[in-house]
Amino acid sequence: MTAVRASVYPASRLARADRSVRIWLWTIALFVVAMVIVGGATRLTESGLSITEWKPVMGTIPPLSEADWLVEFEKYRQIPEYQQINKGMSLSEFKTIYFWEYGHRLLGRLIGFVFLVPFVWFLARGVIRREMAGRIGLLFVLGGIQGAIGWWMVASGLTERTDVSQYRLAVHLTFACIILAATVWIAEGFRWRKPTLAESGTITGLAKATVALVLVQIFLGGLVAGLNAGFVYNTWPLMDGEIVPSGLLFQSPWWINFFENHLTVQFVHRVGAYALFALALVQLLACYRGALDPATVRRAAVVFGLTVLQAAIGILTLIHVVPISLALLHQGMAAVLLIAAVIHARRIADGRRGWIAAGGGSAVGAPA
Repeated sequence: MTAVRASVYPASRLARADRSVRIWLWTIALFVVAMVIVGGATRLTESGLSITEWKPVMGTIPPLSEADWLVEFEKYRQIPEYQQINKGMSLSEFKTIYFWEYGHRLLGRLIGFVFLVPFVWFLARGVIRREMAGRIGLLFVLGGIQGAIGWWMVASGLTERTDVSQYRLAVHLTFACIILAATVWIAEGFRWRKPTLAESGTITGLAKATVALVLVQIFLGGLVAGLNAGFVYNTWPLMDGEIVPSGLLFQSPWWINFFENHLTVQFVHRVGAYALFALALVQLLACYRGALDPATVRRAAVVFGLTVLQAAIGILTLIHVVPISLALLHQGMAAVLLIAAVIHARRIADGRRGWIAAGGGSAVGAPA
């Protein structure tokens, strides 16, 4: 909050304004989590290619008559997925997968509406601080890019493939989670707080590294999902009867195994989970031994606990051969873990900047 703004408006009014913006941004974050989960359901029900065109505006209206449905069904019957996998599908069955994909796209449009309308209203009323308007507006731009990435992903499965590219699916999922992380980070900047103690550079670095590794692990999970690699090698802790299975690099060139070899992609995702577990544990121990603020220790414990829970859900999903309920829980929990890691990193960063609460007095520093 700027000195000018603080001098013009009383602290209580500034606090209410910031609280409103924070609630709104957290609402957007929850919508993004819902989008991630619905996107997972769309993939698991093999519904993602049921709508073969991208119509950002006109696509808001679903087919309303039997004739409209037949037109959409005929478009679907032209793509490889229908011809090679779903040939003979009834119109009723098509409507089921269509509505999953339609719901996913409609939710994306709804997020845009829930973002843009309050954003314009807040700007017009001067509720959002001038220095924050650009950063928040960038979230809307990222949302538009995410929509384009979604279509780029779908387009990969409309001509030669019977499913979408695992590369594009992983990018689409990861970019959604980057938007989620950015939204939470900015929302936490509008949190009025009591004076906090600056933690060490080591604790700060571990917190940021945890956020980064969660995003990497989400990307690796996207590759597993795109290849359907979770439907094979359904044992743990051994994989194909070994701790480190043979055949990890049998494809040429060697690097392609990390993106197209089912065995290697799943193995790397497992190793990523072990690495995240170790990092979260190291972070917790570092906070326990060296953190100045007890809240830092508590947040590190929450991040570690969620990491353990997420690993357990992942193992159950694997050994039960990816039931939809567990798979969606695993994907949703990844978003929850990311949120917890971002909150932890953001509040440590706030402490190192020396920000304090402005309730009842003047503010020092400004959310970023």
